Order: sequence, then structure tokens, then C-alpha cells
Amino acid sequence: MERCLALAERAAACGEVPVGAVVVRDGVVIGEGSNRCEELRDATAHAELEALRGAFVVAGEGRLNGTTLYCSLEPCFMCAGAALHARVARIVFAARDPKFGACGSLAMLPADPRLNHRCPVDEGLLADRSAELLRAFFRERR
Repeated sequence: MERCLALAERAAACGEVPVGAVVVRDGVVIGEGSNRCEELRDATAHAELEALRGAFVVAGEGRLNGTTLYCSLEPCFMCAGAALHARVARIVFAARDPKFGACGSLAMLPADPRLNHRCPVDEGLLADRSAELLRAFFRERR
């Protein structure tokens, strides 16, 4: 999660919403990303998707069995759905996202019994630091 926060800080320095994500397999980071929506002018350029894309390249396949997705902010529906399609084994996030979060705030997509792949979700690791980073970012913008 420390790496996620460093990536989030990098995003903030570039004028992006400060979110960072990493994909880990067997204790090794195989993908990482930070928000790039403004840079790419692409609403889908979330940190989680950037991290998943990098992990697909390293893994050499379109499934990420046995991996954990760490995020500084609770994944939205798009990112949680992508993680489930990728067969991520576990999602861990720092701060909740009450407006878009799909891993506990608005829904618990990774545990939905209607889906053919589900995964556990853990939250709260370094949540205060992540939340403060987000608050500071938006305070500056107002």
C-alpha cells in the first residue's frame, strides 16, 4: 500500500486525482499505475486499469489468477469489474469512496453471488493517509 500511496502522490503532482494501484503475485509487483484521466483525456484511465494492463503484459496472459490488487482508493464499478474479469484473487484498498465505490460503499461487486468469479475484499490499510491525500488534493482545487 505504501507503493500505491507513492503512485497517488505522483498522480496528484501531475494534476490527477491521487489514486495509485499495484498488482502483486507471489510478493512481487507485476503491474502498477496511477490515475491518468486528465493526461490521456480518457475517463477509463484509472489507476487500477493501468495496473491491470501492466500486469497482463508481465504475466503474458489475460488472466491474473493468484494476484492481489492493492488500491489507495476503493475501486469503482468499472475497476472492480475489470479485476473480476481478470480473475484477481483478492482486492485490498485503503480509503472508501462513498460516491463511486463498488467494494463496500455503494455495492459489494466482488462478492455478488450472481457472478462466476468472486474474491475477498479487505479495506482500511493506510486509509487515513490516503483519505488525507485526497482531501488535500480537492482542497487545493477549490
